Amino acid sequence: MTAMTPGSNIPLPVSRVTVDVTAPVRLDVSSLLLTADGKVRSDDDFIFYNQPSGPGVTYRSGGGTTPDAITVDTAAVPPGIEKIVVTASPDAAGQSFQGIEPTATIRNADDNTVLATFTPPRLGTETALVIVEVYLRNGAWKARAVGQGYANGLAGIATDFGVSVEEPTPAPQPAAAAPQAPTAPPVPPMPPAPPAATGKINLDKGRVSLQKNQTVSLVKGGAPLLSLVQMGLGWEPAFRGKDIDLDASVIAYGPQRNHIDSCYFGKLSIVNGAIRHSGDNLTGEGGGDDEVITVDLGRLPQDVTGLVFTVNSFSGQKFTEVAKAYCRLIDAASGEELVRFDLTSAEPQTGVMMAKLIKQFSGEWEMTALGTFVKSRTVRSMVKPAAESL
Repeated sequence: MTAMTPGSNIPLPVSRVTVDVTAPVRLDVSSLLLTADGKVRSDDDFIFYNQPSGPGVTYRSGGGTTPDAITVDTAAVPPGIEKIVVTASPDAAGQSFQGIEPTATIRNADDNTVLATFTPPRLGTETALVIVEVYLRNGAWKARAVGQGYANGLAGIATDFGVSVEEPTPAPQPAAAAPQAPTAPPVPPMPPAPPAATGKINLDKGRVSLQKNQTVSLVKGGAPLLSLVQMGLGWEPAFRGKDIDLDASVIAYGPQRNHIDSCYFGKLSIVNGAIRHSGDNLTGEGGGDDEVITVDLGRLPQDVTGLVFTVNSFSGQKFTEVAKAYCRLIDAASGEELVRFDLTSAEPQTGVMMAKLIKQFSGEWEMTALGTFVKSRTVRSMVKPAAESL
């Protein structure tokens, strides 16, 4: 049995697998069949309690006593379907995953043996999750741990993948004088999508200013995925006339939080030049970015799925001696500032994790503001705490 972490994957040794999801509360589990563009072909590809079967995929209700489950028969999945995502949301309306740790168990559907388990870490306001996916890669089926959260429930996930979720039209009321034969109550429809958009902030409305722990999806409707970006980091001495020597770096990780390489003043280019550093600023004086890290997202190796941007004080100066520290993400092609995070507090530490970029299973990247201080004077000693932030 494999205990999976976000982004990790396993080959599937059998053609039929079942994914069940347990938690301290009752959950609704569902599934979507996706094509290469990450969308359903039609609403028939959404498998849930009101539509419990589709081509190669079936839903089983636990009735509140056992967990809901999705079974995927990869041999019966139709051509053109490359991914089946399994989702979960608390049954109680509006309940989040705060304090509730769901665990997905991937089993051999024929003998019920456990192949892998996955418990998404650090959940908060999410009311629905894409928890795992079964996907086709180079002719072989695999399973990947995902753990992507949504703030507006199952309807948010459904609409994000192209399912039409509309308000049900009320049936016309019968005339009072016309007697009606008793009829069975209709099957309740799926909960309608709330009027708000999906639970992720994106770039549709222009530049985004993040607060600590906020996340923005680096996509804009109708625009291609970002390719070449720059992370500018800046700071000023808190006390006039005093230099402040800080070092900006980026640490690259693989899907299992494995350290791949670090880019900093002593190593200005990594991963075949896809990540480049502008060089060391020794004083912090002057306006604008003090150090810039350029990332060619389109050229990153497939195994680079997480980037953590850090700032360290090699000389031992504390961040209480720093003013106006910030990071900002720039579209290198246009020079447009896309995202900004201003560090509004300081701690007497020598290192800070400013932000992270995480590649989603759909291919897009998300940026999260961190602002987490650590005792660390070098990027080397930042590798472990930065991995824990992913």
